[in-house]
Amino acid sequence: MPHFIGIIPARYASTRFPGKPLADIKGKSMIQRVYLRAAKAGLNDLYVATDNDSIFKHVVDFGGKCLLTSASHGSGTDRCNESASLLNLRPEDVIINIQGDEPFIHPEQIQLLCSCFEDIHTHIATLIKSINELHELQNVTIPKVVINKDQNAIYFSRSIIPFANAEKAQQILSQKQYYKHIGIYAYRVKTLREIASLKPSFLEQAESLEQLRWIENGYPIKTVQTSLQTIAIDTPADLAQAIQWLENNTTDVEE
Repeated sequence: MPHFIGIIPARYASTRFPGKPLADIKGKSMIQRVYLRAAKAGLNDLYVATDNDSIFKHVVDFGGKCLLTSASHGSGTDRCNESASLLNLRPEDVIINIQGDEPFIHPEQIQLLCSCFEDIHTHIATLIKSINELHELQNVTIPKVVINKDQNAIYFSRSIIPFANAEKAQQILSQKQYYKHIGIYAYRVKTLREIASLKPSFLEQAESLEQLRWIENGYPIKTVQTSLQTIAIDTPADLAQAIQWLENNTTDVEE
């Protein structure tokens, strides 16, 4: 049986929000909130992976486990790959790449992702969610995904896919056939090592979506649908909105 290891990549030098993992959200840092939520998912182990001494010390101080990784990584996937080596994980083990900027992630979403690996043919998995509003569909910051009959991703894009004019798009929305990508991944360690060695691809560079590199190189990505909403924090303005949301939903998310 594979072990399921959660890795939370946490980089200090964010262009839009430097020091984001340490940002305070009503008495707890963002990275602490992510860690505490993920710890409820029942994984075999859980680590923050960072390139920053301040983040490392902070995680240890609140009782979490942390790995100090290279500052040269271009993505969370690369940081997860180094973490797998540092932990001497087996090829069949599964790493869950948990976004460090989603402080209200649902443990059930992590468990749902893990369930994909009951199928021995699953090597990469991720979450998707139905899009219900036209403004969300038209938002280029939200990656969209098209899936096939086996629930594998065919393509990801920041554009509307499949393309439709506004009238037709409303019809498709009512049928719940548009999906957005929820950016949490899981990979078997053997596959993680392989995809981390791939060079950036044309599709990836065109869309600025690293998962297209894997599809372009023939790696199927299993998707599973979640009905739960998460809140990603990319900017200080997002943080202010998240704090406001927390004040209105304390009983649902407070540790």
